[in-house]
Amino acid sequence: MDEIIRKVEADYRRQDLPQIKPGDTVRVHWRITEFKEDPKTKSVDVRTRVQVFEGVVIALQGKGLNRRIVVRKISHGVPVERIFPIHSPYLEKLEIVNRAKVRRAKLYYLRHKVGRAARLKIIRENQGKR
Repeated sequence: MDEIIRKVEADYRRQDLPQIKPGDTVRVHWRITEFKEDPKTKSVDVRTRVQVFEGVVIALQGKGLNRRIVVRKISHGVPVERIFPIHSPYLEKLEIVNRAKVRRAKLYYLRHKVGRAARLKIIRENQGKR
């Protein structure tokens, strides 16, 4: 039974995604469909646009096609967390901006930290090169 499920899921699994870990600062490009109804003409205007959400990955959840990332950012002093299914067709692109050194799989403790206390130790990608 598991083999059949894996074969069906293989068609929907995305291969173009980078390796994501907790502590990574990511930029998620998410496709949004907007509906605008005009009451006079009774017509519906459908528009799609890509919204960028940049924040720190505080958790990875699920397995297989149900894999999700929890991304947290502070927007105008208000903490915002969003959950993104990474194999969703609405996910346009996923970029890794920075990687940080963390020692936990879930970074929920960042919810209680503010400002400088919430900073993570950034890892430089090209440490050996000058």
